[in-house]
Amino acid sequence: MSATISLLPPPPTDPAVLAARLSLKAPEAHRGLLDGAWWPRSRDLLRELPDLTDVLDPHWGRITRIAVNPTHWPVIPRKVPVHGHVVKVGWFTPELDPHKLLLLSYSVGRWDLLVIPPETRPAAAARLMAAASDPTGAPLTASALLAAEEARHGDSSARRVQDPEEVWEYEGGASSTLAAAMALAGPPGAGT
Repeated sequence: MSATISLLPPPPTDPAVLAARLSLKAPEAHRGLLDGAWWPRSRDLLRELPDLTDVLDPHWGRITRIAVNPTHWPVIPRKVPVHGHVVKVGWFTPELDPHKLLLLSYSVGRWDLLVIPPETRPAAAARLMAAASDPTGAPLTASALLAAEEARHGDSSARRVQDPEEVWEYEGGASSTLAAAMALAGPPGAGT
């Protein structure tokens, strides 16, 4: 008798809540510098990629590889288990715009998505998603699109890079208040 152990995460129980926040150009639209935009809820690729591939695999073919710039991703795993397969992850610093995600599929090709920072305000994210998926819009790079949003609407939250403590906080780590209190208290056993 043999046992099978699944290392894949369970499928989403509420697709409306867990669905990827995504905006894509129409399939017949002229390809430009961007094919759409993705607004992840965190900077955790292990948590975010399964929902993204669930949406894209049926339309674009199985996503097999992604590439990111490590500037905005604190941890870049080499492989991410998604529903039904594994996506290999690579990173490129000078070659890839820090605000772009490159997706590859063996059967269909390549797509470039603007990655809207998770901490972006909803109104700014909606404008960025619309601009990145507009087939008649100006051909802007991902970073240029974020800079244009900041220039037009004065919302720098879309381009601001978080420091490591802010990333930790945003991802659900211990609060800085707690960390400060522990630092003031000194090492365990001190002062007793």
